[in-house]
Amino acid sequence: MLKVGITGGIGSGKTTVARIFQLLGIPVYFADQAARSIMQTDPEVISQVKTLLGDEAYLPDGTLNRVYVAKRVFQDQWLLEQLNAITHPATIRDAENWMKQQHTPYAIKEAALLFETSAFHYLDRIIVVYAPRALRIQRVMQRDHVSAEEVKRRMLQQIAPEIAIRLADDVIYNDEQRAVIPQVLHLHQQFLAMANLRPS
Repeated sequence: MLKVGITGGIGSGKTTVARIFQLLGIPVYFADQAARSIMQTDPEVISQVKTLLGDEAYLPDGTLNRVYVAKRVFQDQWLLEQLNAITHPATIRDAENWMKQQHTPYAIKEAALLFETSAFHYLDRIIVVYAPRALRIQRVMQRDHVSAEEVKRRMLQQIAPEIAIRLADDVIYNDEQRAVIPQVLHLHQQFLAMANLRPS
């Protein structure tokens, strides 16, 4: 089975692209959702997060206090790196186990950070979803109700799109100039053909 990664900068639309692949019957592992689940269900991870960020990192019902955590880590590079060091290895392991359970010609892992972690080493193909910076800022401001400065601060935590494109195998342009669905359909056929050529 072919293992495909989808990544892209915040506001690029990578999750939307991944959902189009889902509609085609391709299973998708959403790393950010999985990481949130792991941070609320894995006792070792919960303990490490509380040690790093304090008990306030969790609400009284045990769910992650996302507003508090985001505010802390996006204002402190060291804290963000420490949180990633806790969550990334656990999420990468979870994704690998998930991949082993899939029985389709190919499966997808959607993640904001692929090149920034060791995760991309375990994938056969990487798609980068690209959108212009100004459009991405506008999208995230509308989606998350945050300032342009906050979006730019988050962007600094991710690899530059120009570098990501050079490292990627495939690029989908989500710039409101080119239709996304035909690009997805083209790659879908390409991945099916590649999977068929692989020894079973």
